[in-house]
Amino acid sequence: MSDHENSPATADGLRDKSIGHFIAQANNLSAAEVERILEHQKQQGLKFGEAAVALGLAKSEDVLWALSQQFHYPYAPSGGAGSSPELVLAHKPFSQQAEAFRVLRSQINMRLFSLEGPRPAIAVVSPDSGDGKTFFAANMAVAFSQLGGRTLVVDANMRNPRQHEIFGVDGGSGLSSILSGRVESNVIRPVRDLPSLFVLPVGTLPPNPLELLERPAFGLLLRELQSKFDYVIVDTPAAAQGADYAVIAARCGAALILTRQDRSRMQAVQDMADSLSGTPAKLAGVIVNEF
Repeated sequence: MSDHENSPATADGLRDKSIGHFIAQANNLSAAEVERILEHQKQQGLKFGEAAVALGLAKSEDVLWALSQQFHYPYAPSGGAGSSPELVLAHKPFSQQAEAFRVLRSQINMRLFSLEGPRPAIAVVSPDSGDGKTFFAANMAVAFSQLGGRTLVVDANMRNPRQHEIFGVDGGSGLSSILSGRVESNVIRPVRDLPSLFVLPVGTLPPNPLELLERPAFGLLLRELQSKFDYVIVDTPAAAQGADYAVIAARCGAALILTRQDRSRMQAVQDMADSLSGTPAKLAGVIVNEF
């Protein structure tokens, strides 16, 4: 960007919608303070945001917020979206880790969503607990929501659910309530600061999760959700905890296998791939989590 694109058009009115406008707005900068920033920007050859931070008149977080406003890019500042540091796409959208998720999003788009017809839901599966599956599903949901389409993350891990904690939403009722026929109100929760993103938590932990998933109601629910949302990402229990993941993937229509570097065993991954090959689910790929 040029200096003009990174600074207000006028110090008094701030009439354009530049990054400088948003930074000044966020920090209630006076006309004199804006002039100081402009002068420092010119002298040092900086962008407006860099100059404001250097002078102590703005924080780096203000610059990120300004970028998100200028480019209509959903961004959750510290304290938003549940405040979970695991949501790197929401809190650190320009980090290297966030960029890796965007690359994966592009690959998934090309593999699963480039064809005509309804988009499948995506089940995120992994061999063992602790592989980072919940972290991955949450951030992929944020990544898709930042494209502007309505995105839903479904927590179908009715053995150890965490999505409600990550997104800071009420987890008192959810998927288990729907599948057991005990829904009293809408249990899909909007995510604060991320307007295109929604969460369907597990709700009460049931004693019979696999039986609930095998009921026709689960497949009917997913089809309804796919008709109402542009993207549906589904978190699942680890394969080591039972057959839940395969049942969920079959209902979703697509699956991603997440493995953990230096931990996941090749045979376990191969067994999962073989199991999924016997279902209607398309295996979209195998991801290696390097943490």
